[in-house]
Amino acid sequence: MANVFTYDVVILGAGPAGLQAAIHAARKKVSVLVVGKETKSSLYHAHIENYAFLFKGSGEEMLKVGREQAEKFGAAFLEEDILHISQDKSGFTFATEGGQSLNSKTLIIATGTSRHRLGVSGEKDLLGKGVSYCVDCDGHFFKGEDVAVVGNESAAVDGALTMVPIANKVYLISEKVRVSEDLMARLQASNVIVHENNKVKAIEGEQQVTHLLLENEKKLPLSGVFIEIGAKGLLELATTLGVQLDDELRYIRANKQQETNVAGIYAAGDVCGPPWQLAKAVGEGCIAGIEAAKFARTQVSKRH
Repeated sequence: MANVFTYDVVILGAGPAGLQAAIHAARKKVSVLVVGKETKSSLYHAHIENYAFLFKGSGEEMLKVGREQAEKFGAAFLEEDILHISQDKSGFTFATEGGQSLNSKTLIIATGTSRHRLGVSGEKDLLGKGVSYCVDCDGHFFKGEDVAVVGNESAAVDGALTMVPIANKVYLISEKVRVSEDLMARLQASNVIVHENNKVKAIEGEQQVTHLLLENEKKLPLSGVFIEIGAKGLLELATTLGVQLDDELRYIRANKQQETNVAGIYAAGDVCGPPWQLAKAVGEGCIAGIEAAKFARTQVSKRH
C-alpha cells in the first residue's frame, strides 16, 4: 500500500514559476512540495540576457539557485511525474509515477506549456478524426477499437494502461521507454503491445484514421492515435479538475491573483499563456505562492 504524504501546497512544475511560488509559499510557514524535474524546464538550456538585475547567467544555474532558496525556506521536492489528480471537500489527491499518494489543501499548476508535436503526415489533418493529444479526454470514444499511444515517458505509458480496459488492442510506440520502475512493472504486466526503438512515419486515413505507419515500414490498422509526449500535460491535468482553459484549449485562465475558476487551484508561468518570458513566470509564481499559502491557512482555520 502506498505511503500518503500531506502538504498545504503542492506545486506542479520546477521551472521559474514553480520555484518562485515555492519560495513565497514556504516563507509563509506552510508545508510545500514541488513536484517536477528542473531539467524539463525550458529555462534549463537557456542563456539569460534580458532579466533585470542579472547581467548574464545560465538557466541551469538559476534553477539550481532557485531550488536551494526554496529548500532553505522549507520546501520539499519530488522528481516524479504526476499521473492523476482528484479533488474532494478536503483538497486534492495525487498519484505519482513512483506509486506515491500525496494530499494537499491547494494546488499550483506551473508545468509550462507543451509544444511537442510529432510533425508527421496526417497528424494535423486528422486531428479530432482519430488523432488526439489527451487519453483522459478522448479515450472513451474508442471503446472496443484498436488504438496506439505514442511517446517515451509517463504520459504515454499511463495513457496506454488507461486504454487497456477500454480498447480492443493497445499499441505503445516508443523510441525508448523512460519511466519509473513502478510504472515499467505495470506496463510489462499489461496487455499493451510495445513497439520500442521505433518512430511514427505517418498517420493515414481520409476522413478518419485507418492506419499508423512506422519507420520500419510496419503498418498498424487502427482508428485512434494518442500523442502523449513527455509528462502528463496541461490539458489532461487541468481539465479533469474542471479548470477553465482559453478558447483554443491551450492555456489556463487565471485572474490577477493567479486564481483559476476552481477554488484552491492557482496557475503561473507559461501555462497562463504568452509572453514566454522569465520575468513574467517569476512574477506570476510569486503571486500564486502567496495566494495559495493564504488559501491553505484559511482552510486550516475553518477546521478549528
